[in-house]
Amino acid sequence: MRKRIPVLLAALVVFATALAAGPLPARAEKAATIEANSRAALQLLRQNSPAADKLAPDAAAILVFPKIVKGGLIIGGQYGEGALFKGDKVAQYYSTAAASFGLQAGLQTFGYAIYFMNEQALNYLDNSDGWEIGTAPNVVVVDEGAAASLTTTSAKDNILVFFFDQKGLMAGITIEGTKITQINPD
Repeated sequence: MRKRIPVLLAALVVFATALAAGPLPARAEKAATIEANSRAALQLLRQNSPAADKLAPDAAAILVFPKIVKGGLIIGGQYGEGALFKGDKVAQYYSTAAASFGLQAGLQTFGYAIYFMNEQALNYLDNSDGWEIGTAPNVVVVDEGAAASLTTTSAKDNILVFFFDQKGLMAGITIEGTKITQINPD
């Protein structure tokens, strides 16, 4: 067993490094698949979250990552692909990736949607070369407690993040250090 731990750690380092370096365009899913999965995930979120449903018509755009795969054992990483909706149309496709180090173990999947509530917030995404969520102005993670009292008039922040469909076993979900990069799937 002791011989397996260094091999496992080395494999996780390679995995985390690959995620941190950014996704490879050739690995991207087909655009039609990303769009279909993102539409279905956004519909599911809006059905299950009254706040997400109320805010959707007022958002300048919504970036949906329907399935993020996150795993780790001391060193971890996560990756997923999604679509940016402006109204009912897909404006662009993106990937999200993160690497982490610390006391962690497990594997999980989840999705998240980023609501850009005004053009200024959306411009921040458009004008960054690989947007890191932790550096953006006024990003608020909407949990169930906050969502219960959130309305279009009380949502004063520029960027709102809703998590959904969590499966698996791993402590915590975070968006800090997550990099979002434009992709061009087939």
